Amino acid sequence: MTLRKTAAVAALAILAASAAQAQQEKPYNMYIGYSAGGGYDVYGRLVARHMGKHLPGKPNVIVNNMPGAGSLRLSNWLYNVAPKDGTVLGTVARGIAFDSLFGMPGASFDSTKFNWIGSANDEVSVCVAWHTSGVTKFEETLKKELVVGGTGGSADTDQFPRVFNAVLGSKFKIVAGYPGGNDINLAMERGEVQGRCGWSWSSVKSTQAKWLEEKKISVLVQLSLNKHEDMPNVPLIMEQAKTPEEAAIFKLVFARQVMGRPFLAPPGVPAAQVAVLRKAFMDTMKDKEFLAEADKAQLEITPVSGDAVQQVVAEAYAMPADIIKKTADILKEK
Repeated sequence: MTLRKTAAVAALAILAASAAQAQQEKPYNMYIGYSAGGGYDVYGRLVARHMGKHLPGKPNVIVNNMPGAGSLRLSNWLYNVAPKDGTVLGTVARGIAFDSLFGMPGASFDSTKFNWIGSANDEVSVCVAWHTSGVTKFEETLKKELVVGGTGGSADTDQFPRVFNAVLGSKFKIVAGYPGGNDINLAMERGEVQGRCGWSWSSVKSTQAKWLEEKKISVLVQLSLNKHEDMPNVPLIMEQAKTPEEAAIFKLVFARQVMGRPFLAPPGVPAAQVAVLRKAFMDTMKDKEFLAEADKAQLEITPVSGDAVQQVVAEAYAMPADIIKKTADILKEK
């Protein structure tokens, strides 16, 4: 090879290396579909603080809050607007994955086309009642109205009590429109609402442990496919089903709990970059500093891989059409 050709090859190699380094050093952006202070925000910020260490070039991961309609606003943005270069990811309500399945209004996306990066927690949620509400047990909601706060039609806070009312005949009244779970908590303290449904148990423990200690809230029911070890005596929603159809509806609705704290990237991100994000996410879940900080904040970390989350979404879309339709009709009710 001539000296001139050798110099040209070396120059190209330098340019390629510089381009790769520039891409690696480009900051990543983590978008959170809720206002600051709630459970999704706490988990999202924790992951963002540590995930950059496990990405090529160890870039900064910048946190952005984009609240609105129970994270539906962010979901639409990620799907239709966000860059598809793999440097943008977000965390949204676990129920968002099922919005397009149920034909929810405002869902301008196909959840099966999102690139699911993983979940920080296989979640159990709860319904709680404020101590002045007069409600201490789930069966009491079958006879007495309980006013609960909601963050948007697609959110657990709105959908779960709506399902209970339709399937079991409970008397939850939903006051929607709060920007995030922390806002509902403040509304309970102010007396605007009497409770909250679809509240992650991990978030209850990490953000409002004093309420449990001081008995300011009663935990009425567990919302998942299986009970949490912390609450052996609190009833499970699956135990409330009286017919196979009711059980199937509950299974479809609460399958989302497996993806308790989901992280996702827009559709169209190159497969190689999706693999990088998924690996970085799972490496973060094993990071000693990450786990120490999570433990200090009393955040549960029971990670689910991106592949597994993608499978949960696919299996939900393969459920019998009649069960999907009936569930969709319930969730769309106002």
